[in-house]
Amino acid sequence: MIWIYLFPLLYLIGSAKTYLLVLLALLTLTTITVTAAGIDFGSPSANVVIALIIASIKASLVALFFMHLRWDKPLNAIIFVIGVLFLSLFLIFCVIDEASRPALIPQTLKVPAQAAKQ
Repeated sequence: MIWIYLFPLLYLIGSAKTYLLVLLALLTLTTITVTAAGIDFGSPSANVVIALIIASIKASLVALFFMHLRWDKPLNAIIFVIGVLFLSLFLIFCVIDEASRPALIPQTLKVPAQAAKQ
């Protein structure tokens, strides 16, 4: 591992222009995320799905360019994709489990008093 310190330019893969474009894409997607958070798409699950899609695109950009998966061996990209697929599978199971449960209403919940009659 000492050769990494002796030859640091071996890991200089992307250009400054590439990193600047990725930065602009990430900032644009962040702006879209903040804007989409203020919009009601009909249901809370639709808002979550849209936020997760945008977050997945941003994570893919970071993994491809800043973690150098774009220029790495294909096996590492396959391992990354399999990890993302398993993560999405586990998240789908969590959503299915949460959707199948009845809503919890505390037994000590007090109903708000009626508004004063005018």
